[in-house]
Amino acid sequence: MARIAVAVSGGVDSLCALCRLREQGHELLALHGLFLPPVDASTTAGGSLPPGGLPLSAEEDAPRLWHVPTTADGPRAPLAPAMPASLSGDGAAAISPALPGLSEACRHLGVPLYLLDARERFSRAVIRPFVRAYAQGRTPNPCALCNASIKFGVLREAAHRLSAERLATGHYARCAVHPTTGQHLLVPAADEQKDQAYFLALVPSEALRHALFPLAGLTKQDCRAIVAAAGLTVPLPAESQEICFIPAGEDAYRDFLRRHWAADGISPPPGGPVLLRTPDGERPLARHDGLWRYTEGQRRGLGIAHSEPLYVLGKDLARQALLVGGRAQLAMRGCHTGPANCFLPPAAVKPLFDAPLFVRLRYRQRPVPAEVRLQPDGCLHIRLDEAQAPHFPSAPGQIAAVYDAEGRLLAGAVIDTVF
Repeated sequence: MARIAVAVSGGVDSLCALCRLREQGHELLALHGLFLPPVDASTTAGGSLPPGGLPLSAEEDAPRLWHVPTTADGPRAPLAPAMPASLSGDGAAAISPALPGLSEACRHLGVPLYLLDARERFSRAVIRPFVRAYAQGRTPNPCALCNASIKFGVLREAAHRLSAERLATGHYARCAVHPTTGQHLLVPAADEQKDQAYFLALVPSEALRHALFPLAGLTKQDCRAIVAAAGLTVPLPAESQEICFIPAGEDAYRDFLRRHWAADGISPPPGGPVLLRTPDGERPLARHDGLWRYTEGQRRGLGIAHSEPLYVLGKDLARQALLVGGRAQLAMRGCHTGPANCFLPPAAVKPLFDAPLFVRLRYRQRPVPAEVRLQPDGCLHIRLDEAQAPHFPSAPGQIAAVYDAEGRLLAGAVIDTVF
């Protein structure tokens, strides 16, 4: 059997992945990523683990691995220094609320547990781009960036350092081998309501060759039942629906962005006009306090009195103008993207793009027929099928995921402009 690292967050899905692979008899290790600041920064000097750990590279701020001792550890487990004893119990909970519960679950299952301190890398690869994108009037998708650079980037590096052949996660996704090229492609999971292939559209194809998705054929109810049957208590039972690094609260987004803009020396985006789009052109309707407060398709929270409900139709960055209009005007014909992450070699991609394709521009949107052209610079030009118009608008910064007629994910890219 293979040696597999299982990324465990503390939720039911990743614990279910651990249970499933254990039932299959694989040699397992659990890998818990530390990405967010500690709950209580006073628990350790500077709110961090003390110096030490096993660095993943020679970089000064390289992520570091720690072994979390449990009574389940076998002779091969300590491939990284042990986490300091002072950080057990309440100290561990302050660093990561899931850590004490994961330690107990791994002890119960007989699986060694490792902690990866990747907070600096997460900040650099996910939080800072998120903050900069909002300052530019975009609506970024941090989960897609995290999956590409952290879940199947840094965690994959850590798994390799721990001599694991593959990395398993609790994503609801499935891999299939393309019948002619032999490449690994993502296809819909059994539970279409939970399928997360869209959020994996930026993951490099090479990473998929070493990925495992044990939940591919399961539903959420199946996962809960499997974890309960294993006698485990889920450390973080609440379903995560929001962005993990922004605290809950009505003004949390705004406070978070303002704080990080100040820390990075970014001036808050200025206000500007709200322009009502009519058949006769545009006319001023109000003023807004910054385009970053809005996203395409938004209706609630505009704070503008009008004779009919208004929606955000788009943003004119050159004029710092917010374009609004009625529901009948809320549609898009297509988009241009940045460089695409293609899951097939270039020679195989272009012929496939001449066949009927489908595109998903929002997570909850069903893929729609589209004409997709791969540009010489590697970007995508996407024109949606007009026969199925109107198409609810997506936003620059979101993900365009391209599928073939069999539902195989061929490419993913960040939307640059919409039209």
